[in-house]
Amino acid sequence: MRTPTHDDFSDGFDSRRDGDRPVFGPELGEFPNADQRRQSAGEGDTNEMKTGTTTVGLKTADGVVLATDMRASAGYMVASKDVQKVEEIHPTGALTIAGSVSAAQSLIRSLKAEVSLYESRRGEDMSMKALSTLTANFLRSGAFLIVQPILGGVDDEGPHIYSIDPLGGTTEEEYTVTGSGSQYALGVLEQEYDEELSIEEAKTVSARAIKSAVERDLASGNGINVAVVTDEGVDISRHKDFDEVL
Repeated sequence: MRTPTHDDFSDGFDSRRDGDRPVFGPELGEFPNADQRRQSAGEGDTNEMKTGTTTVGLKTADGVVLATDMRASAGYMVASKDVQKVEEIHPTGALTIAGSVSAAQSLIRSLKAEVSLYESRRGEDMSMKALSTLTANFLRSGAFLIVQPILGGVDDEGPHIYSIDPLGGTTEEEYTVTGSGSQYALGVLEQEYDEELSIEEAKTVSARAIKSAVERDLASGNGINVAVVTDEGVDISRHKDFDEVL
């Protein structure tokens, strides 16, 4: 009897940005000698790729800035050095992720589908409050454990930043952090955040926060993703060198 392969069960989804690389980096099973790598990580056959992560979100008068590092880990191994941890899910909204890569990919697919369906049915964009509720409801279902996102976006009421815990608890914030390096990033934000920050100033503050975490947190590193969300849309940039943003 033929052993089933991954392709037998694939839903055809390819989580790639610009058609050239996976949004969240390769799944662990795509690495050569994946079983040996799992064992060397000390987690046995149950080890999965996690983002580790430091993510931050800041609100400004003109929009929001979301920033993340670019490292994914599998146990004590760096599984990927080129991971995109912030993704557009709405014409003027984006989501960062910390936690399980597979759950995050599934959550983002589900959110994009629901946002598209909402727009098709109602002929208008979903509000950020509605989108935060939808995200929280997905997480509360238990189907996406464990993911801790930051949702940032702009609607008719202005810019919004939502911190959403893995069980669906939601709070709207001026700035927030998630992930294993969050305590280091939060110290920077506490000192440097101001509600009068411009978009460019917020990008610099967010980069300083991520850099602080990268210097101390083993699960964070390898560069920075920055998303700027305004009423004109979502712009995501990638930087291996922090000096490009600082």
